[in-house]
Amino acid sequence: MSDRAPAGQFLDAAIDLLRRVRDEEADSITAAGTLLADTVESGGRLFAFGAGHSSLAAQDLVYRAGGLALMNLLAVPGVVGVDVMPAPLGSALERVDGLASAVLDSSPLRAGDALLIISLSGRNALPVEMAMHARALGVRVIGVTSVAYASETKSRHASGTYLKDHCDLVLDSKIAVGDAELTLDNVPAPFAPASTVVTSALLQAVMATTAATLADRGLEPPLLRSGNVDGGHDWNGRVMERYRDRIFYRH
Repeated sequence: MSDRAPAGQFLDAAIDLLRRVRDEEADSITAAGTLLADTVESGGRLFAFGAGHSSLAAQDLVYRAGGLALMNLLAVPGVVGVDVMPAPLGSALERVDGLASAVLDSSPLRAGDALLIISLSGRNALPVEMAMHARALGVRVIGVTSVAYASETKSRHASGTYLKDHCDLVLDSKIAVGDAELTLDNVPAPFAPASTVVTSALLQAVMATTAATLADRGLEPPLLRSGNVDGGHDWNGRVMERYRDRIFYRH
């Protein structure tokens, strides 16, 4: 490491990653936003899934001021966050064969919908199986992952494949294997993960593209406003009533 303070070094690393995403994933972001706009226009529903800390980026899309009202969280009990006790149970559940199929078969997803699957490594059974099964149901799948893991780690799915192998579109977060940006001689492990910062920004770029694409087509994007600005609650109530059959976080 250089003589700069770790805080500055981490922020610089995150900014560098964001620049890479902006420059290298521009076409994929446009394609993903267009896919979601197509889904909205055709009457489909939008869902996002992530396990463990990858769930943070998925949750950031749901019921979000400035975000699309139609984005729903696909929740898998025990893997949504670190609130499960003991916390390592969530990691173990990501490796259970059959769990994703059971969740999808009991979920509202149907052909014509779109599903964002967020998994940093993309190597565990849960995201791989979820992508495979969702596509078999006729759902369009966008995978958000670090492609580097596929060449530097071993898949934990029986097929030996990764999330990226079962998607209609893949967004590469560029995060290095291990998700830690900093090292110090007197610290025994690398530290300072950037995956949440980068993945959330990447997905918000996709949402911005979706909204702008719908507007370009002459369609009002179903956006939510902050409840902390005057008129926000009334605005959101009208949007959610209009799209009540495509919003599942109200029930």
